[in-house]
Amino acid sequence: MKELVLLFALAGAAGFVPQAIAARSADVTPVADVTFTLRTAIENGQLVFVGNAGAIKGQVNPELKVAEGAVVAITVVNGDGAMHDIAVPAFNAQSDQLVGEGSSTTIVFRAGKAGVFEYVCTIPGHKAAGMFGKLVVGDVADVVSTAVDVAKDPYQVGKPVGDRAAQHITYDLLTTEVEGQLSDGSTYRYWTFDNTVPGPLLRIRQNDTVTINLKNAEDSINIHSVDFHAVTGPGGGAAVTQVAPGQTKSFTFKALHPGLFVYHCATPMIAQHISNGMYGMILVEPEGGLPSVDREFYVMQGELYTAQKHGSSGLQEFSVEKLLDERPEHLMFNGSMNALTKTFDMQANVGETVRMFFGVGGPNLTSSFHLIGEVFDRVYNLASFTSPPLLDVQTTLVPPGGATMVEFKVDYPGRYLLVDHALSRAEKGLIGFLHVKGEADASIFDSSEKSDPASGH
Repeated sequence: MKELVLLFALAGAAGFVPQAIAARSADVTPVADVTFTLRTAIENGQLVFVGNAGAIKGQVNPELKVAEGAVVAITVVNGDGAMHDIAVPAFNAQSDQLVGEGSSTTIVFRAGKAGVFEYVCTIPGHKAAGMFGKLVVGDVADVVSTAVDVAKDPYQVGKPVGDRAAQHITYDLLTTEVEGQLSDGSTYRYWTFDNTVPGPLLRIRQNDTVTINLKNAEDSINIHSVDFHAVTGPGGGAAVTQVAPGQTKSFTFKALHPGLFVYHCATPMIAQHISNGMYGMILVEPEGGLPSVDREFYVMQGELYTAQKHGSSGLQEFSVEKLLDERPEHLMFNGSMNALTKTFDMQANVGETVRMFFGVGGPNLTSSFHLIGEVFDRVYNLASFTSPPLLDVQTTLVPPGGATMVEFKVDYPGRYLLVDHALSRAEKGLIGFLHVKGEADASIFDSSEKSDPASGH
């Protein structure tokens, strides 16, 4: 015992950082300047860490404060019986896995730099379920973030055209470069149309004549443009809208084809402009308009390629190498990790028919679009409105630069998960919720079992 304590003391003094020290017995306590004890638990349907002693006792995912340079020990006790671990990635500290209620493990590391960092359970799905918190190192002043919320409201679907005649419509689009909120504690320098990702859903009628005025904000650094997949003409409009900062360029087109079409920036490097957030969709309704439904939502999938790994704090920097290798660190619906889980609440009622306008900005990955716990009654494959819809579809493929329109009646209450069924991508942020309210029908689904919050559903 004495030899082990001496080893920890010497290791701490020398700056040596063990990655993980299993503390299976109460007789073994690592020597450290500051110690914390957490237990794992299920609170309000989420997996969490709870302070188990001292000033943080009873706090959910407590903020842990330590001095810069301190040797820190964090012990985790398994309080719910599921498999867990704990890590502080910024300091390369990673614990053993805990299996079985009452088991415990400890990480010991030196907090060698000031800042706000993350501690997290690295078991797949557990961070998304709520198992993460902040480690504050040093005298870190509270700084009010100037990052804007770029997440697109899925309810902003525009006004249905109905049975009106063709018109001449003008849209003014503004390209901007802004630091936006990527997730809790992280930001990114987005490039946008109208300060959201995706840009606005433009909603018109077949045979409408449309004028696009594209202005590039005065404080932009880059040239931007717009290419509409619905446009018949040079570059979909991009050939005439390479716009320098502070300038405006325009073009007019006739909407010859009905459908749901992507638009995006087409200034070299095109993939970088798209990845940074410069994409959106234009809905060209057929003559007479689309049939009426109870709910409509606008959702687009995108990718970010950053030098920092997924889950890192602070401003994330663009990585051209990862872009060219098609290795995104972050994937998201509607511009941020939290857009369709925390920022916006998509809701419907039992018995209603829901329509989703779904597209992939990309720039690289095909989506296997799926709603867990539901079946799409109708899928307008590749967003073709002139082809018969596919019926009773579980998952539909949507390529980058492509779109689909799906419709389904919601028959049972609950939380339904919007995903790309390449499900590893959910671990990088690609998830959304649809909350359905109403009376349960036991003839459709019935169980006496409790819903398991650790199931991922």
